[in-house]
Amino acid sequence: MQANTVERLHWWQTRWFVVAVALVSAIPLLWPTIPPLVDLPGHMGRYRVQLDFQDYPWLSDWYHFNWSLIGNLGVDLLIIPLAKIFGLELAVKLIVLTIPPLMVTGLLWIAREVHGRIPATALFALPLAYSFPFHFGFVNFALSIAIALNAFALWLRLARLGHLRMRTIIFVPLSCLLWVCHTFGWGVLGVLAFSAELIRQHDRGHRWFDAWLRSCLGCLPLAIPMVLMVMWRSGEHVAGQTGDWFNWSAKIGWMTMVLRDRWQAFDIASTAVLYVILFKGVRDPNIEYSRNLGLSALFLLVVYILLPRIVFGSAYADMRLAPFVIAIAVIALRPRKGLSIRGATTLAALGLAFFSMRIASNTASFFLYDQSFHRELKALDHIPDGARLVTFVGTTCRSQWRMSRLEHLPAIALERKLAYANDQWSMAGGQLLTAHYSDAKGFAHDPSQIVTQLHCPREWWRPLNLSLAIFPRTAFDYVWLIRPPLYEARLTAGLVPVWRDGSSVLFRIDHQTPGPQVSHEDIARYADLRKGVIVPK
Repeated sequence: MQANTVERLHWWQTRWFVVAVALVSAIPLLWPTIPPLVDLPGHMGRYRVQLDFQDYPWLSDWYHFNWSLIGNLGVDLLIIPLAKIFGLELAVKLIVLTIPPLMVTGLLWIAREVHGRIPATALFALPLAYSFPFHFGFVNFALSIAIALNAFALWLRLARLGHLRMRTIIFVPLSCLLWVCHTFGWGVLGVLAFSAELIRQHDRGHRWFDAWLRSCLGCLPLAIPMVLMVMWRSGEHVAGQTGDWFNWSAKIGWMTMVLRDRWQAFDIASTAVLYVILFKGVRDPNIEYSRNLGLSALFLLVVYILLPRIVFGSAYADMRLAPFVIAIAVIALRPRKGLSIRGATTLAALGLAFFSMRIASNTASFFLYDQSFHRELKALDHIPDGARLVTFVGTTCRSQWRMSRLEHLPAIALERKLAYANDQWSMAGGQLLTAHYSDAKGFAHDPSQIVTQLHCPREWWRPLNLSLAIFPRTAFDYVWLIRPPLYEARLTAGLVPVWRDGSSVLFRIDHQTPGPQVSHEDIARYADLRKGVIVPK
């Protein structure tokens, strides 16, 4: 009987295939020394302060670092033992390397638990392991989602086997650990688990209202982190607004950007493939949706619609969920009974080809970003340890599909040279580190490192001319311009170039030489005060 069961498995339903695609999903991250994700360098700077705060007294002159129980500590905790073994940069790389494989195994495991076998259509969901939120560098979030997907598969398996008591015992601590990793992963697990339990209770013969009540009771093992959430958000010095509700243009946009990376036409065409597959589930008589995962996808979609763009000061809250609404909807699909083996094999081959093309694209993209990182980071060879460094990274007002991913590269100076980095986020309660370097005035933390040529409406970024004119020179020793926009050369008076590559340049501040003579009219012209740019006192 067992031999016949094995024989009935198709190649995409075998364990070796799951292991193989999980390993393949890590390929784009193998080459880069630093995974080229937008926010990740900024996090790496924080990890360096976290690990060495007591050993270098000047760090306490610049930053506060206080351990506290918050729902955003996944990599922050893992880095402590791993950095001792591998060093900080390799440890970060190894942690990030695990995220796409965990995404892949989680999605395929869920599909197997719900459908009994991995449907051929599930392979189309695998490229979402490299979704736009991952490229953005939300690593604690991405790690928590990867864990949540596998935890949801375990939740389904224990229910299928009737091990409900064991499920309770396992998921009480697991839900707390997931919350500590990142609250979003815990919330997604709760939505998925509740929807699955609702279907399970209804399938056992309970009416919808009774099934709803029973599902609430069944999901109580996941509820303890609600207490942790209240403690976190009601504590002292917790800041951060929640707003920008029902921004429909943004929400529609995020749903087209789920695979956004480098090549816009290819990324949008890839996203279109996902929507075609979802549409086939409605129109094609050979494909159907699972009630279980279909309801899960619908619940996630409702949450996505209701989520504001900013939650507790953290932006892009709704954007982070968009890829996983689609991923769960795709793995909800399955061939109907009667579809020929040839038809299923063709679907699987197409899904594998789609996954392979996206992995190849991500690999090439990450290689190019890594070359960009490597070129800019050569400036650090000319910066002494503990330098007071202010960095200005150029950007444009117009949103570009291919992001430079250099916005938080200044933090690598903090990570490698223990130099000051003015790109660190500084929001009490949002992370463990806050900047308190008062001499830096308005150039102490993010987004002071981001500069443009002209003022951008509705943005806090300063024009580079304004930043060069008003930054407090006595507070810093070096100025690092990374791919800056055009600026007036006279504003570099008193700045001695020590390294240059293209438009990027590193200056040493000569404190014995007067800076540029800048009038109030110049500052007003640079700032364009009519548009509300804030000039620090």
